[in-house]
Amino acid sequence: MNPQKNESIFNLTVIVAALGYFVDIYDLLLFTIVREPSLKGIGVDISDSAKVIAASTYIINLQMVGLLIGGILWGILGDKKGRLSVLFGSILLYSVANFLTAFVQTTDQYAYARFFAGIGLAGELGAGITLVSELLPKNKRGVGTSLVAGIGLFGAVFAYFTYQATDDWRLCYKIGGGLGILLLLLRISVAESGMFKQIKETSNVSRGNILMFFNNKHRFRKYILAILIGLPTWYVIGILVNLSNRFAGKIYGENNVDSGKAIMYAYVGIAIGDILIGLVSQYFKSRKKALFLFYGLTIISGILFFSAFNNSDARMYTVCTALGFSTGFWAIFVTMGAEQFGTNLRATAATTIPNMVRGALPLINLLFNGVLQGSMKIGLVQSAMITGIIVMTISIIAAYFTEETFHKDLNYVEGGES
Repeated sequence: MNPQKNESIFNLTVIVAALGYFVDIYDLLLFTIVREPSLKGIGVDISDSAKVIAASTYIINLQMVGLLIGGILWGILGDKKGRLSVLFGSILLYSVANFLTAFVQTTDQYAYARFFAGIGLAGELGAGITLVSELLPKNKRGVGTSLVAGIGLFGAVFAYFTYQATDDWRLCYKIGGGLGILLLLLRISVAESGMFKQIKETSNVSRGNILMFFNNKHRFRKYILAILIGLPTWYVIGILVNLSNRFAGKIYGENNVDSGKAIMYAYVGIAIGDILIGLVSQYFKSRKKALFLFYGLTIISGILFFSAFNNSDARMYTVCTALGFSTGFWAIFVTMGAEQFGTNLRATAATTIPNMVRGALPLINLLFNGVLQGSMKIGLVQSAMITGIIVMTISIIAAYFTEETFHKDLNYVEGGES
């Protein structure tokens, strides 16, 4: 028997999941917003572009590795112990890590603090999307998850204005820790997934076994494709927008671009895009058609980023906003990941898939920074262009072969066959 579903997309679980993702994004993007002042605060010479890029890449790479490890940890726990246990545990960890970040004095300390924050932050989105996907009927879950992502992504905007208001990057991390504790109190009122309760009572169903993604060719293929379709989001944010001030200097010369402000504008675009893509998906009655539409917008925005059109600070911010909007498919991407798999693996999938994409940023950085600029001696702009072409090609091919999940019934379990 199917568990009764709450028909409203504005129910308590959706609202609390959205607020949870809001705090998650605040903490996740805070480093990119306070990057240069915080590096200056721990003694990095910000007049030296190479040192700034090296230190910031090191810190964000460790944060992303933390997200990758945390995604696996919390995903397994979400299917074994329940979606809510993940939300409570992850919030506690990243709240403590944020408080500790406020007191770092060296690049290594900063990187290690963000590593543990990354582990904590990894559990928030996947568990929230899983709960919402299992709560809402299939004709509304795309809109519900888009609402979660759309509201949540404004956390980056809040982080930017929090820094502007306080002008104190250490205080911003303390505020992030405080927001996490407040969120923990809100979580107490959220109920566990009915689908999870059903399979928990079934003793012969294997739950949270990550090896099941690899012991069956069909599941493995679905899992890899689900990861690859999300790669453009972190290429855009982690490279183009994060280093927008450096690109401005190469593309049109003297500038006053603030990368933190560029991140803020991009996330306004992403938030709007993530809300709209749910409606676009409903209109097409297809996740894939909506995804391909936004891929096309990403390519157009990327061309504008490197073109002669991008010749002033105002236009750089405009293009970053357009890039953000066009990569506003994070909600649909994560929803598709959750919809690909049965209830006994859904939290593991929905939590590991987005964090595998986040964890892929170090590899994208390696291609961009190490192979192309380091080994091949290609300049910053040319390296970013080649990296973008490679990333978009991989994602478009993966999306083509990905299963359409718009009409899929989620009340089923995965078998353990090999």
